[in-house]
Amino acid sequence: MNARQGFIGQRVERKEDARFLTGRGQYTDDITLPQQSYAYFLRSPYAHAKIKSISTDAAKAADGVLDVFTGANFREVGGLPCGWLITSIDGTPMKEPKHPILCDDKALYVGDAVALVVAETLAQAKAAALLIDVDYEELKPVVDTATAKGGAGVPVHDAAPDNVCYTWAIGDKAAVDAAVAGAAHVTKLQFRNNRLIPNAIEPRAANASYNPSDESYTLHVGSQNPHVHRLLMCAFVLGIPEHKLRVVAPDVGGGFGSKIFLYAEETAITWASKRVGRPIKWTADRSEAFLTDAHGRDHVTTAELAMDKDGKFLAMRVDTTANLGAYLSTFASSVPTILYATLLAGQYATPVIHCQVTGVFSNTAPVDAYRGAGRPEATYVVERLVETAAREMKIEPAEIRRRNFIKSFPYATPVGLTYDTGDYEATLARALDLADVKGFAARRAASEAKGLKRGLGMSCYIEACGLAPSNIAGALGARAGLFEAGEVRVHPTGKVTVFTGSHSHGQGHETTFAQVVADKLGIPMDDVNIEHGDTGKVLFGMGTYGSRSLSVGGTAIVKAVDKIIAKGKKIAAHLMEAADTDIEFENGEFKVAGTDKKVPFAAVSLTAYVPHNYPLDKLEPGLNENAFYDPTNFTYPSGSYLCEVEVDPATGVVRVERFTAVDDFGNVVNPMIVEGQVHGGLAQGIGQALLEHGVYDTESGQLLTGSYMDYTMPRADDFPNFTVETAKGTPCTHNPLGVKGCGEAGAIGSPPAVINAICDAIGVKDLPMPATPHQVWKAIHGAR
Repeated sequence: MNARQGFIGQRVERKEDARFLTGRGQYTDDITLPQQSYAYFLRSPYAHAKIKSISTDAAKAADGVLDVFTGANFREVGGLPCGWLITSIDGTPMKEPKHPILCDDKALYVGDAVALVVAETLAQAKAAALLIDVDYEELKPVVDTATAKGGAGVPVHDAAPDNVCYTWAIGDKAAVDAAVAGAAHVTKLQFRNNRLIPNAIEPRAANASYNPSDESYTLHVGSQNPHVHRLLMCAFVLGIPEHKLRVVAPDVGGGFGSKIFLYAEETAITWASKRVGRPIKWTADRSEAFLTDAHGRDHVTTAELAMDKDGKFLAMRVDTTANLGAYLSTFASSVPTILYATLLAGQYATPVIHCQVTGVFSNTAPVDAYRGAGRPEATYVVERLVETAAREMKIEPAEIRRRNFIKSFPYATPVGLTYDTGDYEATLARALDLADVKGFAARRAASEAKGLKRGLGMSCYIEACGLAPSNIAGALGARAGLFEAGEVRVHPTGKVTVFTGSHSHGQGHETTFAQVVADKLGIPMDDVNIEHGDTGKVLFGMGTYGSRSLSVGGTAIVKAVDKIIAKGKKIAAHLMEAADTDIEFENGEFKVAGTDKKVPFAAVSLTAYVPHNYPLDKLEPGLNENAFYDPTNFTYPSGSYLCEVEVDPATGVVRVERFTAVDDFGNVVNPMIVEGQVHGGLAQGIGQALLEHGVYDTESGQLLTGSYMDYTMPRADDFPNFTVETAKGTPCTHNPLGVKGCGEAGAIGSPPAVINAICDAIGVKDLPMPATPHQVWKAIHGAR
């Protein structure tokens, strides 16, 4: 592609795919260091048990074993921290029981790490672990979200005797109660947002080494935010000087939020690498991943939508119990509160909203951010209520939405957010057209002729991306900044290396960021190299999550590029004996306005590093700039999704026949990558609606869905060809690229669209997720 054509908005093929598709990617497990040793974690077989004693003598004497560690070895170090403080409605801070690296006196969920064995080989470590004798006293577990609060049995933590971590609320309760009491119609639903298990293609992995010559550590780890990993591990847990730990996140095979967090395993082997004097590698097997990766969702909710006689929304009242698992994971406390309840306005001008959230501990794996992180749960509440209300009031689902859409911007919601832009009516109209809603009646009749039921459901979602700004987030309890960093290093020949604090684990940063820089500098994309994921190279950054990479990380890079251009103009002005105020930069050339005098970008960069003809009295040599960007607001992607299903009433089997997604992502840098992100999100969202469900036995606390034999992952033949379109869009007003974020949208908007379609097909008010054939069959026969 000609550099002068511009790259922003072009469907450029991903640069990184060549190495991935030919097996040349380097993941954490690919790294083998000299004198490499291997870790294996002995895990509790019980969901809740006192550890009366542990004997490790036989394991330590086993062949190849370098050492064995237990919770007693880690008593003097800190627990794994939670990064967001939530304050209860009575003004008290949330309960924060210690999250130990290895459990010491009690095991709190099946899979809780009890001991660490380090050996010459993985097989030797596993064999030695069998020789560890643990005397457990089994206790009654707390598992079910709905009954965890004050439930019978032994509390998960002594510090929270009723198992409540916090009770938090937002909105005007009195106003909502009054509006509900006086409403012409109130739609009420009770539902569970089912627990999900992330299942990234690459399991979690880490490889830690200690260098005694300078007392430094290096940790290779599959992480979405290596600087945060380093900060939390150093400052809050192990007490390692931050400049003595280098964290490298190489190629990462998917994260979906599950690799944001600081986990016990990488922390333990980093600490142990100094004790054994050898590098230590740990890679989870799939069973470990099911048990110990932070899970997602798991809400139980009662929600009400109050309306006047014409279907105009008056108020929404929501009460949610959120399962936090056995310990507070890194961002767990914020997901069902700040990232959930603040999105309950959706796309609608609902005057008053109140939401109360009770976060509860349970004897299950910790629950934290999973693709969308609070936004899918909020959208499910809103869009199930809206669709159900439309059917109860006999108003077309599209029409009730139109009557209540927000129509002017900026718009301050009653739950604390201010949307800067949007055109929800246009997005919905385009989705209705692409989905051929006018032809639905004929398709339904054709299905009925075959003895099948066909339904149509929709969902109009909005999400908040690019968490910001830091000062507001801090006031809401965030214990970290939410900025991003970028450095642009121009080499003497005009080639460019970009260092970003964002991290790619499938999003295509190496392509998209290169498009932005090449476009701004007017140089070929091949002249731009993107570096990320290494705290030894990159400025302190916050990583990748919440669809923040381009809107926050990309903006930091653009700000650094702007500094490059500004300095380049001064150098060019000197070369062409002109005032720098007369210099223009366009298509990779510095020009004197109104003349034909110009110098190319590469000539300026060479001059910066070979300053024989250079204004040394005014400028330093070199052409290297960095920038930090802290956004002034969230960005607000939105969209309209339509799902059409066909149901076999004899078996309850649901087939998604058509799915249409129209999204407003603001400006789009690479439409091909955006479409891929939406496709992936749709697969995960439809998977939640129809198939995926993390289930624990309520009596024993055992994970019943601990393998692919029991946890149903969606496959290609579960989906139709999606109709996906990016709307013309309303650009974000507060970042220079006008982008909003696209990484989570598909997973946010699709679950309610699917359930709405099934409810329409079989004529029921509600249906629990996942809508398995058994659940659907029961609903059909119950409806009869």
